[in-house]
Amino acid sequence: MHSEDTIAAIATAPGEGSISIVRMSGPDSLAIASKILRCAKPPLTERPSNTIVHGFVLDQGRDVDEVLVLVMRAPHTYTGEDVVELQGHGGTTSARRILRCALQAGARPAEPGEFTRRAFLNGRLDLVQAEAVLDLVRSSSDRAAEIALQQLEGRLSQILNSIYDNLVTVAADLAAAMDFPEDELHPQIGVNSTNTLKIVKKYIDRLLATWNEGRILRNGAMVVISGLANVGKSTLLNTLLEYDRAIVSPIPGTTRDFIEENFCLHGIPIRLVDTAGLRPSDCELEREGVRRAREQMLKADLHLYVLDASQPLSPVDAANIADRPREKCVVVLNKADLGLRVAPKDLPGHDAVVTSLLEKKGLDQLRMLMGAKIEISEMPALGEAGSHIAISERHRSLLLKAASEVEAALAMLNSGKEEDQFLASETIRTAVEYLALIIGRVYHDSLLDEIFSRFCIGK
Repeated sequence: MHSEDTIAAIATAPGEGSISIVRMSGPDSLAIASKILRCAKPPLTERPSNTIVHGFVLDQGRDVDEVLVLVMRAPHTYTGEDVVELQGHGGTTSARRILRCALQAGARPAEPGEFTRRAFLNGRLDLVQAEAVLDLVRSSSDRAAEIALQQLEGRLSQILNSIYDNLVTVAADLAAAMDFPEDELHPQIGVNSTNTLKIVKKYIDRLLATWNEGRILRNGAMVVISGLANVGKSTLLNTLLEYDRAIVSPIPGTTRDFIEENFCLHGIPIRLVDTAGLRPSDCELEREGVRRAREQMLKADLHLYVLDASQPLSPVDAANIADRPREKCVVVLNKADLGLRVAPKDLPGHDAVVTSLLEKKGLDQLRMLMGAKIEISEMPALGEAGSHIAISERHRSLLLKAASEVEAALAMLNSGKEEDQFLASETIRTAVEYLALIIGRVYHDSLLDEIFSRFCIGK
């Protein structure tokens, strides 16, 4: 499905840089580029694919910028259409001037994600691979980038297509069994269908098990620092970030609102949140800060509860620690340089680490515990050795629905009733539709709008 118009957009990020790229895609890309380019003969329209041409972009006969032009002809391009990229000098002004010339010559401005959308519509990518493009662009760690690249290469698509094909086969076999006399069909159809559905269900469950990893790699693990006032929470934030982000003061209640910053721990993106000290207060602003702190705690993937270990364990600290799920909490026993009156043995069942943030002690053990709490599997989840899968929230939602339909079909087949066999076939067809929506074998414009609107313009 090729579009009839030609789109153009700046493909490089705004700001200073060595080069800027304006990208065009569509049937008139070469003709439009020829109109605005002064270069040696032959013109771009007569150049072969995969060539680079030196020239100058013109605006009403005046040079705009010196450029290198990449000529890429359909169908072997990113979008599956004729594509031209004009590489000019870096900076926002030069790129905007080149883009203006392209638009004046007949191109129209590209919408967000329209280049990748055309790649999908023209069969260059399926919908899972198209989403992986965005994951790769947005990846904030090596690990996230590696998994996004594997999905762009089609690892997840292969598994989903296999599940899809097996469900289609089962649905067809069951439908055929209803249309022919029993003695004309293989007696093992029911048994084979049941066995295939069990295998399919197993693979869907294994895919669903990778969702939390995908969520963390895409959005970052939310780590919330909490505790009473003046125990070192803001100091811990600054220490982990390795720069002064939060104001540190001996005056209790300095932090009134939560502060969120990103960093990377063992290849895992982290959203680190410093919160207001948990204490009663007559100050309306501080009470609001405590309310917001508790709100952030409810969202946490990991809690870092900080307490002053130079003082005896208070009933308030003990109650706060007890409120946090043990598998998602690390207790930070801070201020050990002033003496240690609370030790890890005093908190049985809880992971605790002794620190002196003032002296930068205990940080390696703290980072190790943090990593262990939010660590995600290093083993391949599915597919060939060395590959790894981490599904998105959209994939998870549709896979849950598909799994429910497969479970229902299995129950129908196990009932032994003839009418249930027909219902099982229809139920499996519904599961097939959910799989088709994930891969993009069927789609609607609102789904594509939702997915590609999150892309930047020019991608």
